[in-house]
Amino acid sequence: MVKQSDSFISDEMLVKYYELNKKKKEIELEMNQLKDTFHDYFNKLVGPDKKAEITINGYKLQRQMRKIEKYNDEVTVRRLEDLQLSDLVHVIKKPDDAKIKSALQLGLLNEQNLEGCIITTYSPALSIKTLTPK
Repeated sequence: MVKQSDSFISDEMLVKYYELNKKKKEIELEMNQLKDTFHDYFNKLVGPDKKAEITINGYKLQRQMRKIEKYNDEVTVRRLEDLQLSDLVHVIKKPDDAKIKSALQLGLLNEQNLEGCIITTYSPALSIKTLTPK
């Protein structure tokens, strides 16, 4: 365990991180409100699915539209099977977490049966909270 006296982290660093994170959240909220206003403006000007742009005092605001198309899984699989084109359908085998947990609880399966099957990952996350009200 690292002693606080051995640490490279100072109280000034913690305070700065805390304050910057607070400002970041405020800025993101304000930017999202502005984005909503811009989208509302363009929706009224040209419609909801159209790209547009305006220039005001040397600033150009552009709205791009990304078109995303994907197949409706259920309808497409049914159609392809009706056309006898099942080779065009992926069959994905995945463990059912809920059923595995139930089987473990019911004693139909034990932990040793699944040894080496569980993948555990960790991702770091930082949180700084003030202990005294500001």
